[in-house]
Amino acid sequence: MSTNIVRKKLNRLTGKDLINVGIYSAIYFVIIMALAMLGYIPVMMPLLCVIGPIAGGIPFMLFLTKVKKFGMILIMSIIMGIMMVLTGMGLYALPVAVVSALIAEFIWKWAHYSRAGSSVVVCGFFNIWMWGNFIPLFTNPAGYFSTRTEFGADYEAALTALLPPWMNPVLLLSCFVCGVIGGLLGRALMKKHFAKAGIV
Repeated sequence: MSTNIVRKKLNRLTGKDLINVGIYSAIYFVIIMALAMLGYIPVMMPLLCVIGPIAGGIPFMLFLTKVKKFGMILIMSIIMGIMMVLTGMGLYALPVAVVSALIAEFIWKWAHYSRAGSSVVVCGFFNIWMWGNFIPLFTNPAGYFSTRTEFGADYEAALTALLPPWMNPVLLLSCFVCGVIGGLLGRALMKKHFAKAGIV
C-alpha cells in the first residue's frame, strides 16, 4: 500500500470524528440558544455577540482537542448555520458560517492541530457565524420584523435605535474578539485536556 493511500485513509473522517462533531455541536448549540433567550430584551440582543462567543468558546476549545482532521470544524459550523435557518433566524448565518469555518480550518491545519496560540485564533474565526444572524437587521429591518410580529412595535423601535449602520462591523469584530476571549478562557480551563491532546 503506497504512502499516499495511507495518508488519505488517515485524513478521512471516521465515525468517531463525526460523533465528536455531533456531541460538541449539540453542547455548543444548547448554550447559544439558552443565551439567545436574552435577546427578548432589546439591549441584550447586540450583547449576544459578546456573551455568546465567550460562553461558546469553552466547549469549542474542548472540541478542538478532538479535531485532528480537516472538515470537522466546517461540519460543526454548517450545523450551526442550518440550525439558525430551522429556528427562523434566516439564511445569512449559513454562508457566513461556511466562510468563517473554512478560515478556521486552514489556520488549524497550518498549526498542525497542535498550537495553543493558533487554537485561540481559530475559536475567534469560528464564532463569526453568529454575526450572520444580525445581517438582516441592517440590510432589511422591515422584512426582519415582519416575520417576528410577537416582538411588538416598542421592541422594534428600541432595537433599531440600538443598531445604527455603524454597529454592523462592530458586531462582526465583537464576535471575533470575544471568540478569542472565549478561547483563552476555554484554554485556561482545559489545560489538562490540551496537554493530553498534545496542544502546546
